[in-house]
Amino acid sequence: MSFTKTRDGTELFYKDWGARDAQPIVFHHGWPLSADDWDAQMMFFLDNGYRVIAHDRRGHGRSTQTWTGNEMDTYAADVAAVTDALDLQNAVHIGHSTGGGEVAHYVARAKPGRVSKAVLIGAAPPTMVKSDKNPGGLPIEVFDGFRAALVANRAQFFLDVPTGPFYGYNRPGAKISQGVVENWWRQGMMGGAKADYDCIKAFSETDFTEDLKSITVPTLVMHGDDDQIVPYADSAPLSVKLLKNGTLKTYEGLPHGLCTTHPEIVNPDLLAFIRS
Repeated sequence: MSFTKTRDGTELFYKDWGARDAQPIVFHHGWPLSADDWDAQMMFFLDNGYRVIAHDRRGHGRSTQTWTGNEMDTYAADVAAVTDALDLQNAVHIGHSTGGGEVAHYVARAKPGRVSKAVLIGAAPPTMVKSDKNPGGLPIEVFDGFRAALVANRAQFFLDVPTGPFYGYNRPGAKISQGVVENWWRQGMMGGAKADYDCIKAFSETDFTEDLKSITVPTLVMHGDDDQIVPYADSAPLSVKLLKNGTLKTYEGLPHGLCTTHPEIVNPDLLAFIRS
């Protein structure tokens, strides 16, 4: 198992597969998951000749269960620690959900030459919570409910989310994959409750507007229009308007966890963008 250590002593687990001279693709997972959530994409791109990297965010998966630093500034600094340790150049950074926010926050601050392209999938930016500046956002009570459910019974909450809205399994006629549900639960329960709790604030209340405005590399924004976790109308179209070089790809009827439910659709589109 591979780890790198940050300045505050946090050990970050990461996977690094493929030829070292191949173009690197770095995957950033959503809440409350781990690098394992990218299996379908990492195997696909490995087979297509790329070097694929994914880390467990601090407090998640196999990384240190920190009780501090569970916010976007530190998350982005942690990504920089991984990319510095591996000396990644010309990398494509792909983030899902919270990981999309992490990508925006990191890419906006990355050292020259580190990043060639970015992808935001079902991503939190520009900002999720409702406010005077973001009237289309979700009320803070939604996220307060997440926190209350996590504290009350994290194990049950981490079954309810994937069984319901995350993969659209609560839609009429949906075919539930028990393996997918249990894998989501496994990943979530590997992390720390404190980090999971804090991360709800990080993904819901961080305003990524200035990050998006400052990103200059080509950026693909992918989003299912039946996303019940990060509502489409308040995310993807607004993000694309803020990006200098953004492209929007909308998937009719697809859920938040589209990378898992529909890799046969998502992966070729990612490959086409990276090769373009």
